Amino acid sequence: MAVANRNVLLAYILWFFLGQLGIHRFYTGRIGSGIGQILLGLVGWATTWLLVGWGLLIILWIWLILDIFLIPSMCRNPR
Repeated sequence: MAVANRNVLLAYILWFFLGQLGIHRFYTGRIGSGIGQILLGLVGWATTWLLVGWGLLIILWIWLILDIFLIPSMCRNPR
């Protein structure tokens, strides 16, 4: 069964507003990596006062920058 292509514009809107929660990854069918982004974001923000969280957030932000370039292919080839 073929899966319909996802709307790239909607994926970018989700990335922009809810990117740290990985919602754009859930939208494109990448559930596992979406959960990973949620965990990095929540644990990162919860532990910033320990200074450990900043490292996790930097990893998440680099991942989100890479997602800018990956979103079109994720929308063309949803899982």
